[in-house]
Amino acid sequence: MKKVLLSFAVILASISANAQLRYHDEVYTDADINITSDVVYGTNIDYLTSDIDSIMKDLATANAELTVLVDSLTNSNPIPPEYYNPADPSTLIKVTEIKMDIYEPDQATDTSSSRPVIMFIHTGNFLPPPFNGSPVGTKTDSTAVELCKQWAKRGYVAVSMDYRYGWNPLGSSLAERRGTLLNAVYRAIQDTKHAVRFLKENASTYELNPNKIVLYGQGSGGYVSLAYATLDKVAEMSIPKFINPLNSSSYIDPALVGGIDGIGGQLNLYTYDNNGQNTDISMVINAGGSLADTSWLEAGDVPMVSLHCVRDPFAPFDNGIVIVPTTQQNVVEVQGANIFMAKANALGNNAAYYNFPFADPYTARARSLYGQTVSYIYPAPDDQITIDANIDGVFPIMRPLGTQILTNEASPWEWWDPMSAVAQTVVGAGGVTAHQAALASNPDMSATKGRTYIDTIQGYIHPRIMLALQLPGYQQIGVSENNTIETNLSVYPNPVASQLTVKLDAETKISSVQLVTITGQVVYSQDNIDANEVTIDRGNLSSGLYLVNIKVDDKVITRKVSIQ
Repeated sequence: MKKVLLSFAVILASISANAQLRYHDEVYTDADINITSDVVYGTNIDYLTSDIDSIMKDLATANAELTVLVDSLTNSNPIPPEYYNPADPSTLIKVTEIKMDIYEPDQATDTSSSRPVIMFIHTGNFLPPPFNGSPVGTKTDSTAVELCKQWAKRGYVAVSMDYRYGWNPLGSSLAERRGTLLNAVYRAIQDTKHAVRFLKENASTYELNPNKIVLYGQGSGGYVSLAYATLDKVAEMSIPKFINPLNSSSYIDPALVGGIDGIGGQLNLYTYDNNGQNTDISMVINAGGSLADTSWLEAGDVPMVSLHCVRDPFAPFDNGIVIVPTTQQNVVEVQGANIFMAKANALGNNAAYYNFPFADPYTARARSLYGQTVSYIYPAPDDQITIDANIDGVFPIMRPLGTQILTNEASPWEWWDPMSAVAQTVVGAGGVTAHQAALASNPDMSATKGRTYIDTIQGYIHPRIMLALQLPGYQQIGVSENNTIETNLSVYPNPVASQLTVKLDAETKISSVQLVTITGQVVYSQDNIDANEVTIDRGNLSSGLYLVNIKVDDKVITRKVSIQ
């Protein structure tokens, strides 16, 4: 009897494992995950520790130092140590090694040799903690580690990357604050692109798929991921709000800091460490942060998914001004998910999952909020905000309305060790620590709360990632097909060449069929059918993705088809 029971247990375990869907569910355990820490993916000028003012005033010395750095890189020689040491006054220019942590299922256990990648771009206001007024802002934040471990357990290669810090939030003028922040974001984009090139060059080492890379930006990293996907023309950096009124030129000078891909520019070393790989990615996700300008967003940009606190006081959910958390100063006008996602959907960029019939509770919660008007963080007449009805792909996170504007929550998924040295560093008047300052907008911070929001994040993003990247098993994403009617309903062929057939092998009849574009336009409708089979001619319908709404009794069943 004991032997029979043990065999039955093995069978049950096998059934449970087989029910899991890689990339959607965790199919590995902590014991299966390998973490390679502090992998150097690039070396470049450190704007946080370099004497930028002196560099601009003494170009002769700067050029001499740059010659040393370029010679070292082009000849594969070590950069002299004084360039790494911020305390060494012998050089104006300082450089830094930029690193990433790589999480992956053990290659001896994982049978896949071409694994998709999710890159985590951390928050931090483009300054290191606690100088950013917070205990978080590195690649090893609690949220970063938890997300990357969970992604690796789902079968992805997960990467948590650092990028260069450095701007002046204490600038006396709006122009100084805006200019230095925009350049910090721009450098972070360049760093991310260099990281993508590094991963593609080393695809065989980490058994990753160089053509399936997703960027996940949190907080400040959200600005980076969204800009990475949309900023692709130099002219886009010369719209009015990016023009310095002191010289009527863009705050960002590619001749000085390099091009959008991080190549070229006088004060940029990536030119001499360029492996020739492209910087193409497949998708971007932002958890907080906003898009610098919706004019950057164009048809053909990669799919987007957004998780955004509706009452975020620092990165607006709608149209608004970026506020510096440490100084509460205004910086630049941007657009949040409530605006940019509506445009992305209208352009068809999210066609892979826009209005797809997901059956999960996370999608149901998000969609239940679309079109709703809720209390907002500002005084009347701006004390309400309407969540757009056409922002499928956005999870609007509702947290309680704060007693003051800046006590509203922006990142409920974050937590930290309140007793760490960084958290206990005094950063404000009256002895306010970084921990206390961060609690103002996350008052009930805890690991339990953070992981609860991470569960929601994972439940919402992974079906969309699977559809956008067409990962193995993506065909299983969508409406549950457990009941008799859905099980016996066939929609074929898919993809469609000339005709589409809808067939129900049951006594119940089909009463109506509707064909809808992924953006919601009804292109075919037939009522009062009362039959088990319907044939639809393709006619002049354009190629693309469509939803087929089939009504049986009082139930509408939706299928997704592609017309070639």
